[in-house]
Formats: sequence, structure tokens, C-alpha cells
Amino acid sequence: MSRRLPHPGPVVAATARPPDGPAWLSPGPVARYDHRLMATIRVALAEDNVLLREGVSRLVSANEEFELVGTAPDLPQLLALVREKLPDVVITDIRMPPTGTNEGIQAAAWLRENHPEVGVVVLSQYTAPAYAMALLEHGSAGRAYLLKERVASVDELARAIRAVAQGGSVIDPLVVDELVRSRSGQRQAGMLSLTPRESEILAEMAQGKSNAAIAASLSVSERAVEKHTNSIFAKLGLSEEKDLNRRVKAVLLYLAEGQGG
Repeated sequence: MSRRLPHPGPVVAATARPPDGPAWLSPGPVARYDHRLMATIRVALAEDNVLLREGVSRLVSANEEFELVGTAPDLPQLLALVREKLPDVVITDIRMPPTGTNEGIQAAAWLRENHPEVGVVVLSQYTAPAYAMALLEHGSAGRAYLLKERVASVDELARAIRAVAQGGSVIDPLVVDELVRSRSGQRQAGMLSLTPRESEILAEMAQGKSNAAIAASLSVSERAVEKHTNSIFAKLGLSEEKDLNRRVKAVLLYLAEGQGG
């Protein structure tokens, strides 16, 4: 069983983006796992494909840092497993029974509402940015989106598990590239045009913080944060979109530029 001790504060970890690897973001304050304080990371797995479920189970079980607390073939059984075992991290397929649409995203949303301390690693075969945006729409902290075909080794999966357990984020670069390709050169140039303060606020936004939380963290007024946020959206060419989508896309562009490391 995990050994849970009082957390000393946010975990600060190196987050350099490995070559051709996922985009990494520094852990946020929601982290509850620190390898110095816990013996293992408790992991639950949801995957309807028997062979994939067995393969990922073996990858997780082979790492002494992890404890596989159970597996599930569909969304209802995953939620039941979480209620019973309360893992530190959930690894989930994006499409599972009962509908085979976006059960992994539904599970992540349910966890954010009911168990926000639980990290989520979504394994998908789809590069469409819409899935990643849906996963991150209420914040990127403790969330990872990896492509199944790109999880080539236990090390890559293990890094993602550790990152979300610490409150960090991991987004496969192919997914980020799809978003970047859909943006104009002006939007990419806009990232370089951000002021130091705007860059700070975007970094805080990428941790899933609200404007009020950002204001408290940077010791500025909430009105000032709102003003800078609108400027960020304008520079990134996101002014004509809904506010929620703008925040998500701004974070993905931030990750694409490697700003988290």
C-alpha cells in the first residue's frame, strides 16, 4: 500500500522535453505524490482490448515504483474500481464500452470533479486535437495524453505516470503538432511576442489555475490578470473563440513551444 505522509509543498522537478518525446509541463500544486515520501504509485488501468490491457498491465507491474491495484474493461467498472481502490493514477483508453466514443475523457472529467488528486494518463490512437482539448478543458495539471503507438517502452509510460502523479502534464508532440499546423504563423509568432508577465501568467494558466489563483500566486490584482490574459489571447490569435477553448488552446501552444521546461 502507498505510504502517505504530509506533503511539504509543490514538487519541483526537471521537465526538459526529451527529443521526439512528449511535451512536459512542470508539476503544479495539486500534486500528492513525491517519490521521497511514498513507497509506490497506485495505478488503475482501463482498456477494453484484452491484449492491450494485458500488455500495459505487465509494463506497470514490472516497475517497482508502481502498484497495479486493478483493471477494468469499460467505464462503469473503472469508476467502481476508483471508488474501491482510490488509486494515485488512472491509465485509460479513450474509447471504451458502453458507447465506444469518449469514455476516457468522461472518466477524467468525473475524476476531476470527485477525486481531483488522481492523475490521468489517456492512451489514444487519435491525434485529433479535440480529444486533448477536451481532456485539458478544466486545466492541464495531472493530465497526460499519449498515443498508443508511441508508447514504445515502459520508461516513456513510467515518466508519464510519475508526471501526472506529481500534478504535471504530458502531451504527445504529434497531437500538439496537429494543433500547431492548424494555427497560422502569426499565432506561433505571437508566442514570442508575449511580455515576461504574460509568459508568467500563461505558465500559471497551464497549471489549471483560475484568474483568482493566478493573481494570488503572482501578487497582482485579478483585474490585471484578466487584462494580461486577454492580451495573450489576442497575440495568439484566439480572440474570436469561446473563453474555455481559448485557455485550452493557449496552453497547448505553450506546450508546443517547450515553455514548460
